[in-house]
Amino acid sequence: MHKLRVAIVGASGYSGEELLRLLLAHPNLELTCITSRQEAGKPAGAVFPRYRECQLRFIQPDVDQIAAQADLAFLALPHGLANEYAAPLLQRGLKVIDISADFRLRSLEKYARYYQSEHPAPELLQEAVYGLPEYYRQDIRQARLVACPGCYPTSVLLPTLPLLKVALVETGGIEAFSMSGVTGAGRKLAAPFLFPECNESLRPYAITGHRHLPEIEQELALAAGVKELHINFLPHLVPVNRGIHSTILMQAKNEKAGEQALECLQQAYQNEPFVRVLGKGELADTKNVTMTNYCEIGCAYDPHTGKVILSSAVDNLSKGAAGQALQNLNIMAGWPEDCGLR
Repeated sequence: MHKLRVAIVGASGYSGEELLRLLLAHPNLELTCITSRQEAGKPAGAVFPRYRECQLRFIQPDVDQIAAQADLAFLALPHGLANEYAAPLLQRGLKVIDISADFRLRSLEKYARYYQSEHPAPELLQEAVYGLPEYYRQDIRQARLVACPGCYPTSVLLPTLPLLKVALVETGGIEAFSMSGVTGAGRKLAAPFLFPECNESLRPYAITGHRHLPEIEQELALAAGVKELHINFLPHLVPVNRGIHSTILMQAKNEKAGEQALECLQQAYQNEPFVRVLGKGELADTKNVTMTNYCEIGCAYDPHTGKVILSSAVDNLSKGAAGQALQNLNIMAGWPEDCGLR
């Protein structure tokens, strides 16, 4: 079998490292190119000693070199940089899976507002397919450019979309309280993310205007069939390496609707390979999903307040980034979605 040649552009960050781990073990892929400005020239094993057997060396992110060695490129870059590579790689015939935020939003106005710059490739913004496999599978199959969801949005959207689609809950008053491990901030030297600052501490941040907010609201509004939908999104940093837990409150339309919420989720995801809907009384726990591509969802109805209470857990580096990106590649290539992910 001819193996698909793949490149990781920006392979020295946390998501890039997770991609490296997954792609090296995938039976149908040949990882041919890894790039990093900071680590160019170094063997993969010198930067990530667990991969000493990998013969690849980091190279500078040169578009021509990448295109000469790969059929598909993963962009594991900070937002704003992916734009510089997506268009020229697509022009050279490669397919592109972007893990950054550059192609997730449909609205140019919201992109400019939340990312403080005009989008340099609006034609690609309209072409890009949102890479949430459970909802865009058919579009992903035909896509040239896939924009993988953010880690927080994945943890919020998977539990909420089925309930909005069948109108069991109100579109107003949605609140999402999310807690992320420190790798969610990326591999960087910054005082708030140093061990003494994070350890034995829990704190909220960006409680208004977080950059993942418009992405979440965009998909919730589409599911609900409304033009605009607004929520409170409250992210927190917790002293663990990886994992995201989200607790989401939604107002049930009535008591019967609230009692149907768990069954609705079970039916929505009964055939999905990477979504586990837990039984009555069970709640999601990050320790059960870290180092996997699973999302776990728990659901309860509180008749005292009329709220549906959702609990979800994902690994921010896997289902929230690299694992979901690989799941999208499997769909694009026509392979089983769990290939290389079990």
